[in-house]
Amino acid sequence: MEDYLTLAEVRELLEKEKEDRGELSPEQGYALQHAEAFARLPAKKAKKLVQGLLELEFMSPSTAVKVVDLMPTEPEEVRAIFSKERFTLAKEDIDRVLNLVEKYL
Repeated sequence: MEDYLTLAEVRELLEKEKEDRGELSPEQGYALQHAEAFARLPAKKAKKLVQGLLELEFMSPSTAVKVVDLMPTEPEEVRAIFSKERFTLAKEDIDRVLNLVEKYL
């Protein structure tokens, strides 16, 4: 079974690992730097937003994590996230995604 993690969750896990072991491998260090630079929410809020997004009938777990990592604020950004899906989102669905994200900004 695959688990999808937001950048905020990755940051939290790597910070805990660094605390426990004292240092990280170079790859883990690069991943931590990336997560620190680009994670826009604390891990708990990121998880809550993913859960909220998953309540939307058209949202997959991997897409929900992408939305949380990118925190889109414009309809074009939401369309870009869904561009590889086999369906096109209706304006109402895009607005639903944007409204959920806006609550966490």
